Amino acid sequence: MRSHPIVLAAVALLFGVLAVQWLPILPPRWVSATAGSFAIVCLWRWPGLRWLAWMGMALGAAWASWCGSAAMQARLPRDLEGRDFVVTGAISDLPQVRKDATRFVLTVDRAWLDGRPVLLHGRLRLAWYTTRDNTVPAMAPCSRWRLSLRLKRPRGLVNPGGGDSERTALERGIVATGYVREDIANAPIGASGWCINTVRDGIARHIAGRVSDVHDAALLKAFAVGDTRDLSQRDWEVARANGISHLIAISGFHVGVAAIAGIWLLQGAYWLWPGLGLRMPRTQAQAMAALLVAALYSALAGFGLPTVRTLLMIAVVALMRCLRRQGNGAQSLALALIAILAMDPLAVLSAGFWLSFVGVTFLMLCLSAHGKGLKGFLRELSMGQLVMTLSLLPLTLWFFGEASLVGALSNLIAVPFVSFVIVPLALLGMLMLGLCPPLATLVFRLAAVLAHGQWWLLERLAGWPGAHWYLPEVKPWALVLATLGAWWLFLPRGVPLRGLGGLMFLPLLWPPIERPASGGFQVWMLDVGQGLSVVLRTRHHTLVYDTGARYPSEFDLGEAAVLPSLRALGIDRLDVLMVSHADNDHAGGTQAVAAAFPTAERFAGEPAHMPLPMRACEAGQAWDWDGVRFRLLSPPMDQRDGKGNDRSCVLLVEGAGGRVLLTGDIGSQVESRLTTEVPPGPPLVLQVPHHGSRSSSSVVFIRGLKPDWGLVSAGWRNRFGHPHPAVVARYTELGVPLLNTADQGAILVNIPAAGPPVIAATWRAYRARYWRE
Repeated sequence: MRSHPIVLAAVALLFGVLAVQWLPILPPRWVSATAGSFAIVCLWRWPGLRWLAWMGMALGAAWASWCGSAAMQARLPRDLEGRDFVVTGAISDLPQVRKDATRFVLTVDRAWLDGRPVLLHGRLRLAWYTTRDNTVPAMAPCSRWRLSLRLKRPRGLVNPGGGDSERTALERGIVATGYVREDIANAPIGASGWCINTVRDGIARHIAGRVSDVHDAALLKAFAVGDTRDLSQRDWEVARANGISHLIAISGFHVGVAAIAGIWLLQGAYWLWPGLGLRMPRTQAQAMAALLVAALYSALAGFGLPTVRTLLMIAVVALMRCLRRQGNGAQSLALALIAILAMDPLAVLSAGFWLSFVGVTFLMLCLSAHGKGLKGFLRELSMGQLVMTLSLLPLTLWFFGEASLVGALSNLIAVPFVSFVIVPLALLGMLMLGLCPPLATLVFRLAAVLAHGQWWLLERLAGWPGAHWYLPEVKPWALVLATLGAWWLFLPRGVPLRGLGGLMFLPLLWPPIERPASGGFQVWMLDVGQGLSVVLRTRHHTLVYDTGARYPSEFDLGEAAVLPSLRALGIDRLDVLMVSHADNDHAGGTQAVAAAFPTAERFAGEPAHMPLPMRACEAGQAWDWDGVRFRLLSPPMDQRDGKGNDRSCVLLVEGAGGRVLLTGDIGSQVESRLTTEVPPGPPLVLQVPHHGSRSSSSVVFIRGLKPDWGLVSAGWRNRFGHPHPAVVARYTELGVPLLNTADQGAILVNIPAAGPPVIAATWRAYRARYWRE
């Protein structure tokens, strides 16, 4: 660090930026401005290494806090949520066309509310749903539109495991989300402007027109211009199973290959016209050619973070070459890090930021020369894949909750083939589009055939054991310990006890899992939006009650929320899957959960309307797990052929210290019967029927059960108005506190064997961050 102050400055800046991202609330902007100014003055007055470290951290924290505050203040004001706006703006990405809707990002120019201008600037993530005649106007990249929009602030689901869409929205500058309202005034404004996405879309269309196989064309478009719109969910599953998601769209390594192509092109020019050397030295010319080609290719990738990181490193090296200065890889990486944090400190919220910089850092630290020629190249390549697999394993599990044990082998095959065969062919094809279109067709078809063969192999590897490897949620200290262990494993030969680095992975690979004691159980009401999913866990058994919705866009809450939560909680076996009734918001994710746990016994209130064979729920069915009693109270046997909300499976779970009643979407008729069938007993936690609809939760029902807590599963600002204010008032008047997943996120209730039920955690409060509301 003393010999490389630029590296120390980069590390200090990173730690300062990172510290801010753990805050639940940001300080006022004047505090950030004061702290940043003080740090700059101290660095100018005392430029020593000690001050460089401490003031670098302070400057990073102040800058990150300032940018975070600015990004949060740019969001749609809360009091304007759910209102209709008229907006003009330009489409800033490649619109994604699906059967149900066209999804796109619009950069706002101007906005009006009720005919008056309002201050709204930034990017909007929007959906334009298909009309009654199944049409949506064609939307070209970079085109400008006037649209009527219904908007709200970015809001996502908060559960153990799974993604954080609110963090992603902040990192990508999304200030509001919404959909296009039906309005005859919705129309494009003038001709489409020019931008790099127009070029990307044009190249993608040329590829689709020249490659007959739709799937091969989709793969080639992803490799060529980072266009992943036509890739299916299955394609992404194959990519994750092989650990090659970084190759599907343009990666940083591809940008490096493009830079090498620029050097070769200039070498060819100097070979053809030697006199060029009299006008400009070849070394400097090659550096600028590498930077120019890399910048063009990064633009075709949409300037994603991995490509920007590589482009900045190439720019640093090119600048040093042009200035005739010597620099090493660590300094180049540090300068690239400083540049990214200076431009956008919120980049640290992206998984790509960490995977890119940590991966390159490990390669620099752990790889040394392995000889020259083909043998040395192969040794570097194979050792590099091993280093990347182990070093990025902790981060992969932290961000995605899964890793691939076949990833090292898959990358050993895919990285050189994609980078040195398919990508160069794609570059050549794009060049030929302007020089000789018939030749471009031949080149693209050859690249598509090669991509097809490679994908066939990857699909086979995706079926190998360990392709999808899930672990419980990673703790921060286990992440740091495993990362240090990976570094220790790859220290140079001769360092004693290198194998001990493997022991530092143990907290990551075998984390302690808290299980209820016999006679007690846990209740997780997951945040699945306007739907329901509850996980009940005894000491050795697990039951899932309902699975959330599945939408026409193929977004499946079973896949996106329920399964990640189960894996994050360390649940690798499901004993019973119970679906209250066949409504989509309760049963939509059933197939995804059943496919992940095929041995689970399945029950449903409306088995005839389910997509899978399931046993009918019948009142009187009962069983015991670990001292906890499970008993079905409804529907009665004489109503097993019925249909609708009143067919919901009603499940009473009784432990030594408390009970929980799961009611699905039952109405007032079933409620009145339950008041006589639920006997007095330990304290009761009630799943509020039908998300708190106005026709449910009668006063007689609440008084008869006398619940200690009521849990509501509802979507944020849902169109049904659940829970209805009148229902909330009933519970409040009768002294029953309510918790709502729309406000609290996932809710954990511990029902111990020796004590009353306890609200152990509400996930928005437990994982509070300044970008969550």
